[in-house]
Amino acid sequence: MFKKLLICCSIIFIYSLNFYKANSIEPDIFVQSTVNRASSTLSKENTKDERIAELKKIALDTVDIKGIGFYSLGSHRKTLSDEKKKEYSEAFKNYFLNSFSSRLAEYSNPVIEVNSKEKINENYTIVSSTLAATEKRPAIKIDWRIYTKNPDKPLIRDLIIEGLSLARTQKEEFNSIIQSANGDVDVLIKNLKEF
Repeated sequence: MFKKLLICCSIIFIYSLNFYKANSIEPDIFVQSTVNRASSTLSKENTKDERIAELKKIALDTVDIKGIGFYSLGSHRKTLSDEKKKEYSEAFKNYFLNSFSSRLAEYSNPVIEVNSKEKINENYTIVSSTLAATEKRPAIKIDWRIYTKNPDKPLIRDLIIEGLSLARTQKEEFNSIIQSANGDVDVLIKNLKEF
C-alpha cells in the first residue's frame, strides 16, 4: 500500500517542479506554472535519461530538498554531528532526485488545476488543486505546502494527497527504519545511498 501511495505522490510531486524565476510570484501562480512547465518537459520527445536529467535540474531549483530531508529525519537530527548532518543531507538529496525523477520520467501528462490558496502565516501558504479524473481513476484533491519566507523564491515543502501528507508519510517510514536499527541513523543513510 505504501509503495502505491509513494508512487502516486511521486507523480504529483515531480509535476510540481519548475525553474525558479527571479521575481516575486504568488504561490498559486507558482504552482500552476510549475505544473505546466513540468508537463511541457515530460511531453518532449527526449530519452528517459534526458528527461531524468532535466527533472533533476528543475527539482534542485524549486523544491526545498534540504528542508524536506531534515523534516523527514524528525527528532533524530538533534543527535547528529554537523558532519553526519552533511552526510545525511547529501544522501537524502541523491535519494530524492533519483527516486522521484526516474519514476516520473516515464509518465504522461496529468491535468492539474489550481483552485484556491490560503496564507497560513508569513512562511507558508497552502495551495489547493485538483488532479483531473481519467477513465482509470477519479479526481484527486492535492494541497501544496509552499514555503514563502523568501517571496522571490517560493519552494515546495510538501504535498497533501487526499488529506495524506507525503512528507509525514516519509518521516514515519524513516523513523521506522531508524527504530528497527536501535536508533542508528547510519542504517538509514546507508539505505538512502544504496537506493
